Amino acid sequence: MLNCPVGLGVSGDTVTVIYSVLPFLGVLIFLIVMHELGHFITAKIFGIKVLEAGIGYPPRAWGFNWRGTLYSINWLPLGGFVRLLGEEDPGDPQSLAAQAAWKRLIVLGAGSFMNFVLPIILFAAAFMIPRQVSPGPTIIDAVEPGSPAAAAGLQAGDRIIQLNGENVKNIAEAGRLIRLNMGEDIDFKVQRQVFGGGSEVVEAPVAARWAPPSGQGPTGIRIGNLYPQFTESESFPIWEAIPKGWTATWDSLILARNQMISFFKGGAGPDVAGPVGIAQATGEVVKQSGWQTLLDLAALLSINLAIINILPLPMLDGGRIAFVLLEVARGGRRIAPEKEALVHLIGLALIITMAVVITYFDIIRIIGGRSLFE
Repeated sequence: MLNCPVGLGVSGDTVTVIYSVLPFLGVLIFLIVMHELGHFITAKIFGIKVLEAGIGYPPRAWGFNWRGTLYSINWLPLGGFVRLLGEEDPGDPQSLAAQAAWKRLIVLGAGSFMNFVLPIILFAAAFMIPRQVSPGPTIIDAVEPGSPAAAAGLQAGDRIIQLNGENVKNIAEAGRLIRLNMGEDIDFKVQRQVFGGGSEVVEAPVAARWAPPSGQGPTGIRIGNLYPQFTESESFPIWEAIPKGWTATWDSLILARNQMISFFKGGAGPDVAGPVGIAQATGEVVKQSGWQTLLDLAALLSINLAIINILPLPMLDGGRIAFVLLEVARGGRRIAPEKEALVHLIGLALIITMAVVITYFDIIRIIGGRSLFE
């Protein structure tokens, strides 16, 4: 069974349901359907029999048969699945296991591929919706003593004009460019007021640290908008939004990579949340920033879903891909179906255990009144 394991949080009152659970469920179902659609379409193209395509896990609430496939909606909203004939057993010519290795790799990887492509569309749609953004300019509020910024001669009050040759409009753009270039020297171009009036342009390379001290950013500066009380409406036509959607997706992958590298080099670890935590975060995003930002959140969740599912973990798509690659490396000799099935069963047990543990800590955090973003 090709699975997309995700869970569901529980709300306490009507407001929480409206702002947390309902948008979370909408995003969850949409992302799962798109993920499983990748498996479904490629399986149909290669003539693999699709036994069932379902949302949620059994017991079954409702379903219907069409062209040999059962389409179902199930009571446990913990994910979704596409069940193919013979996923480990090649006994039937219409089974997944009976197909050539390259076909199986395409079918198994199609779900994550869909989740990598989907954010481009979601980000593009978000760029086309008018939203309020700060017009800037961005200034350095403080420079930490002993930091790379201090060593480079940056000062509080400097206005950031460019980073690595890219114009900086506001805090969001400055923060993004700094974190995209962690581990490297970033060329700062700032405008500085000089004694007696007037200003000068100062350029300096600043190292962006992988593991800065607690409370400091990679370069050791705190930034703000010169006129935080002012905002302006911003949106883009589709021919500009689509390239921006691609850039935002690629940047998100680099940011995720940089966060993991930072963690292994001694920096702060990535935030880990389960279904309850994600539902809480969804509600906070919707209440604070509006429903249009749900597109950004959905894009980020889709990227995370793609990465998790492509990892070589038993029971997930990446785990099944690993078995196919192992078969190719062994010159076509397969791992016994019962052994592969046992590995995936153990993997499922571990995934469920991990989900329960993460959910426990999510609930403790919520009871304590803390946000995932703190």
